[in-house]
Parts: sequence; structure tokens; C-alpha cells
Amino acid sequence: MSAFASLDSYLARIDYAGSRQPTLATLRALNLAHVQAVPFENIDVLLGRTINIDPEAIARKVIDDWRGGYCFEQNTLFCAVLRAIGFDVTPVLARVRRNVPDGVRTPLTHMALIVLIEGRQWLADVGFGAVGSAAPLALETEAPQPTPHEPHRLVRTGATYMHQVDFSGEWKDVYQFTLEEQGTIDFELGNWFSCTHPRSHFRNNLIVTRVESDRRVNIQNREFTTRWNDG
Repeated sequence: MSAFASLDSYLARIDYAGSRQPTLATLRALNLAHVQAVPFENIDVLLGRTINIDPEAIARKVIDDWRGGYCFEQNTLFCAVLRAIGFDVTPVLARVRRNVPDGVRTPLTHMALIVLIEGRQWLADVGFGAVGSAAPLALETEAPQPTPHEPHRLVRTGATYMHQVDFSGEWKDVYQFTLEEQGTIDFELGNWFSCTHPRSHFRNNLIVTRVESDRRVNIQNREFTTRWNDG
């Protein structure tokens, strides 16, 4: 991934004026500020535009044009920001499991980040929209982890982690991933599928999500939903 030269503009875009030290507190604050400022949306995909995931191209869209984007855009940008601050970040690919029946295999079409801080690994993901975590999640435990919204947890089976969210006392799968480091071509392929394949979820549905301090608001096609923090 190329060098990132828009750090100051990005921090202004998400209204962040806190510490720039590569600490867990900084990661938590940036994660929350990002998801509250930058909407998840796939409008360009529906307009037939190929998504460019070069960090500077994403910066022009998200920072200069005040747009949002989907996972490959948002987490590529967030990765560049974290590295510019000094974090140790490894991007990974995941298989989306939300609303997918057991036994149905899904492609590697979601991007997330593994951040290493003082010997501990954290899952950071600002690009999952309606049920993404607004806080980094520790990989070392399967216990429920509080976030500014719903509790989340990571359940491990061998080398595979399942990210789950608690909706009103019921754990729901979000996506599964491993810690295998991927190359640039792997993210390009996942992004290409997501924005061009005729059966891609994003080619067939309008999705827009905003995260507020006390709720999530979501548009899917012609349905508008507000989900409050109390469920």
C-alpha cells in the first residue's frame, strides 16, 4: 500500500483532535470517531463505477468530497492512517457470515485490520456498516467485549476466528477470518468482485449506514431502520 499524505486532513474530517501516539486509547478513539463521521455506502457501485482502493484516491473521495464507502475503501484508508501514526497493522480478508445459512461458503470479500499494540492483537474494522464494531476487539479472549453499541466477541476454532454480535441476547455471526497476511493482489481481487460481479451483494442492493452515539441508522433498498443501543 502506498504512502499516505493526508493525515491532518483525515483527522479534521473525522473531527479528531486527540493523541497521535500509537496506543490502544488512540486506536479506540480513532475507531469510534471514524465510524461516527464516515458513512458506509455503496452508491458508486450501483452507479457502475469501479472502486479505486489506492489510499490517495480514497482520501479524495472520503476527505475531499465528504463521501463514504465500503470495506475495501474505509479499511484501506484506516490502515494508511494507522500506519502513518506508527501502528503495526496487518490487513486480512474475511468471509461474510451475516444472514448466511450454515454450510454455505462465502468468498473472501471483506477487509479488516489486525493491529499489534504492546504484544497484543486487536481486530479493528471501520467498514462493516450496520453491525460493525465501533471499538477494536481483543483477539486473545472469547469473552463478550463491550463496545459503544452492542457487545461483540471473537470465537476461535483452530486458526479461524468468528466475529459475532449480540442482538438482544442472541449471538449472530458477522464474519470469519484468519490471521493470514494477504498481498495487494488479494485485496484487489476481493474489491473487483465486490464492485463488478453481477451477483455481488453491492451490485444488487443500496446500503447506507450511519453510526450515532446512541443508535445506528440504516438504509437497505427502500427500507429505513433505526437500531437504538438498547436493542
